[in-house]
This record gives sequence, C-alpha cells and structure tokens, in this order.
Amino acid sequence: MDADVRDAILGHGPWPPPPVRDPSNRVAASAAAAVFGRTLFFDPRLSTDGTIACSTCHLPEFGYTDRRPVGIGLATTDRNTKSVVDARFNRWYGWSGATDSLWAASLRPLLDPREMGSAERHVVERLRNEPDLAAGYRRVFRESPDRVDDGRLFADVGKALAAFQNTLISRRSAFDDYRDALARGDQRAQSRYPADALRGLQLFVGRAQCNLCHLGPQFSNGEFDRVGISVRRPDGRIDWGRHDGIKALQSSRFSLLGRFNDDPSRSTAGSTRHVALTAENYGQFRVPSLRNVARTAPYMHDGSLATLTEVVRHYSTIDAVKLHLAMPHAHGEPGDDLPSRPIETFPRTLDLTEREIADLVAFLESLTERPRR
Repeated sequence: MDADVRDAILGHGPWPPPPVRDPSNRVAASAAAAVFGRTLFFDPRLSTDGTIACSTCHLPEFGYTDRRPVGIGLATTDRNTKSVVDARFNRWYGWSGATDSLWAASLRPLLDPREMGSAERHVVERLRNEPDLAAGYRRVFRESPDRVDDGRLFADVGKALAAFQNTLISRRSAFDDYRDALARGDQRAQSRYPADALRGLQLFVGRAQCNLCHLGPQFSNGEFDRVGISVRRPDGRIDWGRHDGIKALQSSRFSLLGRFNDDPSRSTAGSTRHVALTAENYGQFRVPSLRNVARTAPYMHDGSLATLTEVVRHYSTIDAVKLHLAMPHAHGEPGDDLPSRPIETFPRTLDLTEREIADLVAFLESLTERPRR
C-alpha cells in the first residue's frame, strides 16, 4: 500500500476520540444531568400541545433519525433530520450551523412552530409546575427552578438535553478494526476487512478525494459546502443554508457570546466571534459525519437521495462546471485571511464505474457501528 494512502487511512482514527470538555455547559459531563436530559428528550410535555418530543424525530431505533426525507413535528419542516449520535464532537449544529453549541441546538426545535411549537414561557412553566421535572432540575442544578430567571432556566433545559446527547457516541465499526490493524501492522486482522470495502476505502482517500471534506475520525471537516443539490424547496421558496444559519446565530440570545455561556472567558466562542456573512455562504450546507451513514437514509439536506448508491452516483455525475462557477470559499480558521479556494478541493465529476460505486457503498457500510454484545 502506498504510504500516502496508508497515512490518509490512519488519519480517520482512532475511534472513539478522547472526550473534550465543554466549559460553556457546567453540567455537560454530569451523570445526573444526562439522566434528567434523557427524561426531557422523551417528554412531549415540553411541546406546545403535549404531543411532540425530541424523540419524535430522533428515534433510537433509526440511529436517532426518522427515515423521512424531511422532519415532521407539528407540521412538515424543510430539512432532513440529522442524527444526534456523536453530536458532541461538532463545531456547528444543524444543516446551516444556526447554533454554536449542543445545548443551544437542543433549544431550537422547542421553539420552531413546525417542530415542537413551544415558547420559553411554556417550557419554564413545565419545569416549575410539574413536580417530577422540578425535582429533576433541583437534583442537577442544586437550586429550585422557582429561583431561576426564565432565560437561564430555559438555557438549562438545553444543557441537560446536551448532557444526555453527550452520551450518544457511536461504537466501533469494521473500518475501525481495519484501521487499527493497519496502524499496528497486523496483516491477519487486516485480512478480515471485506475486499470490496477496502477497494472503496482506497478510492475514498485516493482518486475520489472524498476525504478532502469527509476527513478525520468523524469523517467530516464540520464546515459547509455546496454539493450540487437544489436549494429550491417544493413550494418554490429558496433555502439559503449557511447564509440563513449565520444570521440566526448572530441574532441568538443563546450563542456562546451571550450571558448563558457558563464559561466567563468565552474560550470556545472564537468561531462565533469571527463568523461573517458573505456571498459565498449562499446555498452551503454542513458536511455531515459518515459514521453510521448506512443507518440514516435518506440523505442530503432535503432528503432527496434515498440510498447510498444514489449519493455516490450523484457525486460520480456531479456538474463540476456549475459548482466551479459558484463563488469559491476556503476552509480556514477564525480570523485567518482566506485565500482563493484551490480548484482541487471542489467536488468534481468522478465518472465512476458501477463496480467503483458499489465498492464505495461497501466502504460506507463498513462505517456502521457493531451491535452491542
């Protein structure tokens, strides 16, 4: 195996990565908060009519998605339901990055009229007036919800929900076993990896260059891009993706720059502080993780591709000219001067054979976590 290919493969691990402390959420690592957050996640009382819970769209049996093209709560939404498994490793949340922390992302569906349709006042009243929820809050936050102002109490709901989601980490996959065997030079263990998945992996990090965006242990750079999927909704409206997400982030009371961040130094708010609206943001959507991707169909921000084969075929036949005419956007760190985006980082027509498409799908399926024993 070529050294560059080997290094690229090794760069997708090890898994799971070490936990990263979230100073913006004082209960992020609290076992009691995770238990309370799980209760809230499955509790429809937080919705306006008492019928919709977080788990209505994020079903455990479907990898915490809903297997629908777009989510349906109190009404039909515009975007595909993203899994919350491994969400703790994200930098931005949602397809458009409208929130910058897992706890703020957990608040957004509560207020969306198409999802849970609630209001801050309704949620905090439930915590104050429902004895079991009030007791759960006291156990976690060491004070009565009656003594906490509405804004902080509402933020704390998100922080408990985030503590639960922090426990949802995907298990190791066949790929992880192969990657670690490659790292230690164990050829016998490497031979257990299916031949078609290995061909697909070598294509993924080689000629197809999928790892330019789907990189690292989570198989995502966590940023945003255009990938040739229409931004026009069925009703004719336009979904501008990242551009609308930045506007929502900048207007949010619950961003990492706001008073509900538990970290006085705002040490994790650098990305939020430097993010800026530009024309390049129009029509960009977040690059998703590929872990457990075989369990989370359908795909893309609008759920328009039903199978992994359709996804790979989309990239095989993508209109590279149209994408190259779109305004280039470089992936960089906050505050950096962004150079023109290198042409080789654009999605491009791959012209894959049917066997290559099948091999890439076999590789993607090998990213599925192993069953619990």
